[in-house]
This record gives sequence, structure tokens and C-alpha cells, in this order.
Amino acid sequence: MRTLLVLGRVSNLPTVWSNCLAAWLLSGGGPWGRFVQLCAGATLLYVAGMYLNDAFDANFDRQHRPERPIPSGAIRERLVWQIGLGLLVAGFLCLELLGRWTPLWALFLCGCIVLYDAVHKLLAVSPLLMALCRFLLILTAASAGVEGITGLAVWTGLVLGSYIVGLSYVARRESTAGPLRYWPLLLLAAPLLLAAIVNDGRHRQPALLLCVVSGLWVVRCLRNLWGVQPPNLGRAVSGLLAGIVWVDWLSVANQPRVFGTVFIALFLLALGLQRQVPAT
Repeated sequence: MRTLLVLGRVSNLPTVWSNCLAAWLLSGGGPWGRFVQLCAGATLLYVAGMYLNDAFDANFDRQHRPERPIPSGAIRERLVWQIGLGLLVAGFLCLELLGRWTPLWALFLCGCIVLYDAVHKLLAVSPLLMALCRFLLILTAASAGVEGITGLAVWTGLVLGSYIVGLSYVARRESTAGPLRYWPLLLLAAPLLLAAIVNDGRHRQPALLLCVVSGLWVVRCLRNLWGVQPPNLGRAVSGLLAGIVWVDWLSVANQPRVFGTVFIALFLLALGLQRQVPAT
């Protein structure tokens, strides 16, 4: 069971659910039964992507990460392929049943997931593909809401993508050689900028407070790169992954406070799961 959980990087699932919740709220929401179905489909696609990631990386991991489930002999490579592809199909079918434009966006998302898994070790720009996956998840989730894809949902997807590019750049240093440049980390601030711009009136103060808290969390994570020798890349990446929940909360800072409680719970859940299952 632990092997299956490690392969699926299930500690990151709270960030998938927060992506769905933010996009759902930005699109006007709808019946909560549809939202549950949306989260189920997104969960299946994310876990599928993680399984296929290990399947595609099997030869690389045998040389550089022998502790991973496939090279360590914990599970057969063929079975990982079978589970990953099965989950991918199941996730698409789950989202396809939501109708409207959701199946089309889900199809784009499936294609991007497979493309990223296939080439991410080969291309230096693969963080852009990872960002595109999250961007398409936001659009897929928003398309299932009553208002469909709104302008703010698109902007939210774009700044989330910027955050993912900065995060993914750090994550790539875990398995590739070379010095760590710091300029891509500026992209982590994109969600703060958007939240400060779009929130005005009575929503401005809580949005700015969230910006401060989110910014402090990012700084806390980045201290693992600047404040220790050698840099603790794994801890920085894990913290930034959990911080995706803060990014999502920033995008809906004007929503009722009850949703803030949900985002806090998802953030804490992500941190708790990371103690049991590695996030990367």
C-alpha cells in the first residue's frame, strides 16, 4: 500500500482539490454533487500522471534514484504502466460525464499530462509543461461551474502557472546537476501581485493579509535554499507544493470566510500527508 501511495504522490492531492475549489468558486459554483465528481476526476488524473511519471522515468531512476519503487523492485514496471493508463482513462470518463466544455478541456489536460511525463527529463523548458497542466486543470474545473470559464479564472490559472514554473525549477535541481539560479523564483510572487490588483474595497484588506501570510510562507520555504549548506531542495519543494493552497485561496479572497477554513484545512492536510508520503 505504501508503494502505491508513494507512486501517486498522494500528499499533493490537497493542492489538486484546492485548485478545483478555487476554479469552481470563480466560475460561480453549482451543485456540490458536480463539484465532488470534478474532484474525483481531477484526483484520478493527477495520480495517473504521477504513476506514468515513474513509468517513463524508470531507466533514469535506475541510474539516479534507485530508491524509487520501480528500480527498488517494490513494484513491476509493467504494472505501473497499467495502473497509470487505467487511472487516466477513468479520470477522463469521470470528467466527461460533467458535459458542456469540460470533456474538451479534460482531453487537453490528459494530453498535456502524458506529454510532460514523456519529455520532462529531456527538455529544459519542461517546467512550462508542468505549469500548463495546472493551468488546464483550472480551466477544466472552471468549465464545470455554472458561469463557465471566467476572465479571473484564466488569470488565476496564469499566475498559478507562474508559481509552478518557479517551483518546478527548484524541483528539477533535485535530480539534475548544475548551479541553482535564483531569478526564476521571482515567479513565485505572481499570485501575490494579482491578488493585490484585483481586490478592492472591503475585500482589499483581507486579500493583503493573505498576501503577507502567503509571502512569508514562500520565504520560509526558500530559506532552505539560502540559509543552509548544502541547500535542502527537498524541503523547499515540499513546502512550496503545500503553498499551492495559499495561491488558490488568494484567488478567491473575496469569498465567505467558511471557504478560508477549508483552504486552511487543505494546507494542513498537505503538510500532514508529507510526513507520511514524500511530495516528490
